[in-house]
Amino acid sequence: MKRTPFFASTLPALALILSIASSAFAATGARPNIVFILADDMGYGDLGCMGAPDIKTPNIDRLAAEGVKFTDFYANAPVCTPTRCGFVTGRWQQRVGLEFAFGYQVEQSRRVNGAWVPEPDIHALGLPIGETTIADRMKAAGYATGAFGKWHLGYRDQYNPTKRGFDEYFGVLTGHADYYRHVYFDGTPVLREGMNPVKREGYFTDLVNERAVKFVRDHAKQPFFLYVPHLAVHGPFQPPDTPGTPLVTKETMLQGSRAVYKAMLERLDYGVGQILAELDRQGIAKNTLVVFSSDNGGERWSRNVPLFHHKATLWEGGIRVPCLMRWPGKLPAGKVTAQMGITMDLHATFLAAAGIAPPTTKPLDGIDLVPLLTGQPARERTFYWRIDRSNRKQHAIRQGKWKYLNDGNTMDLLFDLEADIGERTDLGYQHPDLMKQLKGKLAAWEAEMDATEREIFVH
Repeated sequence: MKRTPFFASTLPALALILSIASSAFAATGARPNIVFILADDMGYGDLGCMGAPDIKTPNIDRLAAEGVKFTDFYANAPVCTPTRCGFVTGRWQQRVGLEFAFGYQVEQSRRVNGAWVPEPDIHALGLPIGETTIADRMKAAGYATGAFGKWHLGYRDQYNPTKRGFDEYFGVLTGHADYYRHVYFDGTPVLREGMNPVKREGYFTDLVNERAVKFVRDHAKQPFFLYVPHLAVHGPFQPPDTPGTPLVTKETMLQGSRAVYKAMLERLDYGVGQILAELDRQGIAKNTLVVFSSDNGGERWSRNVPLFHHKATLWEGGIRVPCLMRWPGKLPAGKVTAQMGITMDLHATFLAAAGIAPPTTKPLDGIDLVPLLTGQPARERTFYWRIDRSNRKQHAIRQGKWKYLNDGNTMDLLFDLEADIGERTDLGYQHPDLMKQLKGKLAAWEAEMDATEREIFVH
């Protein structure tokens, strides 16, 4: 299905529409603040509220106790960049051409005169300028917008968060950085204050937490959208309070231990506590929607129990992630839901919470989750994923309780995730018609994605 391109000339009209909607909503005095905290490479079972036996996360667990915990929430992708793209655009990242993470493993190309031409510079590409972001929409509606942490949607200036709708930005632009020296493994300086390269003393997670808290304090008297995409617990595995840790290199990037990982995640949790405390201190907690999730499944030091496999795969351990949502008075407290959700749903959910009409050009692929948590009947949904790299081919679809997976074109697998969350028992031979149906839906989705006009292909 071919989609109409979104031209820059429509932006003033969009801003006017959103401003009108925002003004109407503001008249009720009900516009909520929105805080989205995103962990990186965190395992499904690494939180106390998800059964972690060794890691203490009392502040994140508080969100579950005072809000909703999803058991069947998914990342848009099994790696960083495409999931972030799904969130900020609210659409399948395949429509934009961002299917894998920017970095030294990336395979990428540009469309030049109708042909795909390889792009060798790993820092050259980013989220295409023609895409409208969640921050663009929130800002046009009168929200203060801030992002603090890992961006990973483009290194060059034209892709900077302050060019994509955020009033304020502090963080690292790439997929990882030394937590103390804030440089990429090859020595590239990646720390930015807005557009400006800067140097700061301190552990990166702490710096992000401090800036997030300051943003809440500075904007407590106006509606705000705060996006906190942490680098933690992505490698390099460097614990807090150890500034003498050697400079990260490509060779040492993945060295670590469960103990180091534990310390990193607990420091992230401490920052969540700081944000929640500031919301309480400012008297705005009841009018703030707070969401916590992870951008993909856990990696080597994580605990993905009871799921199988890990990051960068389409097994459940690579794509199913925790998601917690707290909105006092709007969402029930202590609710556990098996309603399926996915990262790009948060874009639609935040717009709806803010009273912003969804776009009609390039319509969102995600949905508003709040009605499904507050009385609307459960909704069966269908999600799709693919990895299309030269060294790895995977395709998957989940529809209701059923999941079809093709791992490397070796065989077709079918799992009943309600009975077999660990994906151990292939039921394809028992349900050939269902297998055929799911394969057909997956093929149709891929055909639609591939027919979408796009200027880059990152895979």
